[in-house]
Amino acid sequence: MRQEEEQISHFCESMNEIFGCFIIPPIREYLEPRPTGSAGRDPLSIVTASPEAPLGLSRPVWLTVAASLPTGLLWYGYYKYCIEEELFQNELQTTGKVTGCGGAGTLLPFVFGILIGFPLKLIHLPLGDFLLSLSSIWILLTQINLYRRVNELLPEPVLWEWWALLPPPLDVVVGLRQVHFLSVFWQSERGEPRDRDYLADDLFPFISYPERFTLKKFFRTPSMWFWFTKDIPDLDFDFLQDDYDPTANKKSPTEKPAFFSSSNSLRR
Repeated sequence: MRQEEEQISHFCESMNEIFGCFIIPPIREYLEPRPTGSAGRDPLSIVTASPEAPLGLSRPVWLTVAASLPTGLLWYGYYKYCIEEELFQNELQTTGKVTGCGGAGTLLPFVFGILIGFPLKLIHLPLGDFLLSLSSIWILLTQINLYRRVNELLPEPVLWEWWALLPPPLDVVVGLRQVHFLSVFWQSERGEPRDRDYLADDLFPFISYPERFTLKKFFRTPSMWFWFTKDIPDLDFDFLQDDYDPTANKKSPTEKPAFFSSSNSLRR
């Protein structure tokens, strides 16, 4: 097992180092991780901040969405780079091993696959389809791995990793939850107050729901969906009932664990 962990870590570190060489020096310098607390806490500072280490920067859901949509999801690519690099640096500095490929090692194989594969597809070369498929598989695998690592950071897992394979918009459900809980985790680790995220806490309650729920539970619980469905009772259909209760013997949904409350403390 230890040898396998070392092989995985070596592969991930090599991927980050190799693909980092393709980043031009001025941009690479900007993307170098800064010490924790370097960026301000105002929205503009967070959006333009470089990755931070050993503790990452908290990027709430509302800000992630607000920066991603007007830029055609380009900023989300930057977000993806930053969180992968922050998790990479955090693992490296705390355990000496990594289980993710960092910012460059995660994002650039996908970007290069698209940039090279799409033109080749346009001129009907088979290699184009292969590169596009390989890029899609790579980014999905890294997303599943991201959800796994976020789960391991929390007191209890809140994400189903395999939901990354679901078709839109269901894959967005787990994606938004990952953004939220990683943001909350970094706030907790840095000793920052839990800022209210109105998008996650009020408008779309499923984002901040404090337990890992099944698809059946999601579909039968309108109160989790939107702010205007919060008073609708659960749908009582047999086919939406779970064969088992994954939340048995846990806190009620309205009684959030201390980690998810506004007065959360540092987790060590």
